[in-house]
Amino acid sequence: MGQVKQLLPLGNKLVIRHCLDTIIAAGVRDIVVVVEPKSEGKIAEALQGLPIRMVTSSNPDAEMAQSVRTGLRAVSKSFTGVLICLSDHPLASAQTLKLLITTHRENPHKIIVPFYDGKGGHPSLFPREIVEEIFSGCTLREILRRDPDRVKYVAVADEGVILDMDTVEDYQRMHEKYKNQRTDK
Repeated sequence: MGQVKQLLPLGNKLVIRHCLDTIIAAGVRDIVVVVEPKSEGKIAEALQGLPIRMVTSSNPDAEMAQSVRTGLRAVSKSFTGVLICLSDHPLASAQTLKLLITTHRENPHKIIVPFYDGKGGHPSLFPREIVEEIFSGCTLREILRRDPDRVKYVAVADEGVILDMDTVEDYQRMHEKYKNQRTDK
């Protein structure tokens, strides 16, 4: 998008605050935020006071897989699952995240993917032993496709899991959806 999308406003908060407020509301205890060096200071300022740890990606031009590797190195080894949340999906709900966590407890060896309107979305919850396959040089998409039997899709009534923010037009649509959600309540 040509700018740090995590720092764009969405209603009265920044995109990244929407994401993290949702993760916190879902009861996630160990939250690691991976940032690029050039935006580290601004994001740290925006996240001040939140119960998170920030780590800096060593290669900001790398694919998402590198950010996941960086984040995994900072997550406690004691956790059985890792919720991979992208700031591109700030409208996913805390209720959806709670459902993913509950489903993981019931299916601890499955990758849990939310499914809305015929499409898989984000965030996804990976068993620790599976997500660590990313250290072999593959991407999350490759891990998901490697063995379809280890993936469990969970139907959700949350369009936020498929609303992605990669372009200015996506951001404008996201902003409109957010405004409409607020007026529907």
